[in-house]
Amino acid sequence: MLGFIMSAIAGAAMSFQGVINTRLSDRIGLWESNVFAQGTAFILSLIVMFIFGSGSFSTLGGTEKVYWLGGVLGLIITVTVMLSVKGLGPTAAVSVILITQLLTAAIIDAFGLLGSEKLPFGWNKYVGLGLMAGGMLLFKWK
Repeated sequence: MLGFIMSAIAGAAMSFQGVINTRLSDRIGLWESNVFAQGTAFILSLIVMFIFGSGSFSTLGGTEKVYWLGGVLGLIITVTVMLSVKGLGPTAAVSVILITQLLTAAIIDAFGLLGSEKLPFGWNKYVGLGLMAGGMLLFKWK
């Protein structure tokens, strides 16, 4: 149940963040709003780490280098969400983002990429993706 609750919070937060960052970028600029958003997240992450952190950066060198790309992906995610919300509007942008996230996650699961457990991706999941894509198209149909 905790996973479902956290997923719902993440989804809502991503939708709000996309719109908030887009509106901020309209006023101060795309890259300036990204720096503000990422900088605020960095400062808050440091505070939370000092209070609750129990890991160690000393083991970072022993991890696979591909796992170091989280920050790079954070930059890509923040900027592309802002641009997609600006170009499509919040609902269509989030719809495309969700469908793409689900498809990408399914590929990661199906092939067991990045240390994930290999899980089958059957016909019912393809139908589900198709229905989501069809729903998004219906939603945007004028």
